[in-house]
Amino acid sequence: MHHLLLSLATTPTPLPTPTLREGISEDQVTPGLLGFIMTAFFVVATALLIVDMVRRIRRVRYRAQVEEERLAAAAAADVEAADVQDGLSAPGAGGADGDGNGIAPGPSRPRD
Repeated sequence: MHHLLLSLATTPTPLPTPTLREGISEDQVTPGLLGFIMTAFFVVATALLIVDMVRRIRRVRYRAQVEEERLAAAAAADVEAADVQDGLSAPGAGGADGDGNGIAPGPSRPRD
């Protein structure tokens, strides 16, 4: 088996002919200028589509982030307004009684 592989590896193969077969021109086996132009067009179009897609994804992500921040600020404002309406102090206001000790005068039993 070893001798067979060695003989196959050392046996020269016929050299390809430098010319084309009869009836075949060089234009039939190469893409030529038109093939190059079409390939270049598809490469450029694909690159432009990828750049546009990345730009759109960034824009959507940024808009979602801004919307999320806006909703969080609105929710915080609603909570603060509800606290003020219930008679509780707003965060950082120093208390509801005005003298800074945080004890508000009023009924000691919970409301219904």
